[in-house]
Amino acid sequence: MPSQAEWLEGLSPWPEEFGLARMRALLAKLGNPQRRYPSIHVVGSTGKGTAVRTIEELLRTEHLRVGAYLSPHVTGWSERIRIDGAEADFEAAIARVRPEAEPLDATQFEVLTAAALAAFAVEQIDVAVVEAGLGGRYDATNVLDAHVVLLTNVALEHTDVLGSTREAIAGEKLAVADAAKTVVLGEPEWRFLVPDKRVIEGGAREAAEAFLGRGIDAEVEVSLAGRLERRGDDVWDGAHTPEAAEWLLERLPRRDYVLCVSILGDKTVDGILRRLACAGRILVATRSSNSRALPAEEVAHRAQPYFDRVHAIDDPHAALARARELGGPILVTGSLYLLADLSRNEV
Repeated sequence: MPSQAEWLEGLSPWPEEFGLARMRALLAKLGNPQRRYPSIHVVGSTGKGTAVRTIEELLRTEHLRVGAYLSPHVTGWSERIRIDGAEADFEAAIARVRPEAEPLDATQFEVLTAAALAAFAVEQIDVAVVEAGLGGRYDATNVLDAHVVLLTNVALEHTDVLGSTREAIAGEKLAVADAAKTVVLGEPEWRFLVPDKRVIEGGAREAAEAFLGRGIDAEVEVSLAGRLERRGDDVWDGAHTPEAAEWLLERLPRRDYVLCVSILGDKTVDGILRRLACAGRILVATRSSNSRALPAEEVAHRAQPYFDRVHAIDDPHAALARARELGGPILVTGSLYLLADLSRNEV
């Protein structure tokens, strides 16, 4: 019998039309579990996953039972739903919502989000820390009446859905803050978008402290698969915006990597490639399994002005093998979806 994860993988990852009606209907059938606990909502272009994990650990030092929801995953689906510091029973979480989700033709992300919110209610958590998916206003996670919203940063991404300017994108992301008492801004320039809110400048620590209403003395360190992940001399990082590539470059120990890269078509492709060229002079372009991923040949074509040598291999595992043949340490980057593909039966 197929597992719940196998069923989930067969669902559409992308809605035909953006909106919250189906998500709200699904949650209503489940008894609106998201109303049974307070929440912190994390939105932004990059750094959301690290922020969620940091808030999770900071609140756990205060002896709270915390639920955390992250996306996308790298090593397996179960990364996405965490309860009290550990991965939840993923199969049980999906099975809990499947009977109600199937008749509604819920998308993959809607099912995942509902599964997390329902699991949090069953486990009687004290607070949920939830990472938004694509954006804000029409994201499936925008069913929360979050106490605190954290906006990490804003870059040009998903411009076909979120808008063509950083200001428009920031507005879409901060649309989740309607019910929030406090908004924490990683970039203070967006203060004017939330004039009626209490605004704090800062990041994950400030969001956790805003939720508690007091300071937290503890220091925590977190790690996430595919976020500056070191595998011997190799580095795996899902940098998918120019800003994320800049952040990565500042932390790389060397500049002689062979790059294995896939990029989604709705990203700032040339901006990413131009910055990644500072990490090494050889690039192997490939294509992740995400439907929005560019063909390897197109990534290679657009990379040629920035790199000395460029290769195009559509299959991610074959591309990684080719990168290894070229010698030197390898930097796998450009998309967390690529890292997830390579984590399956890694060569």
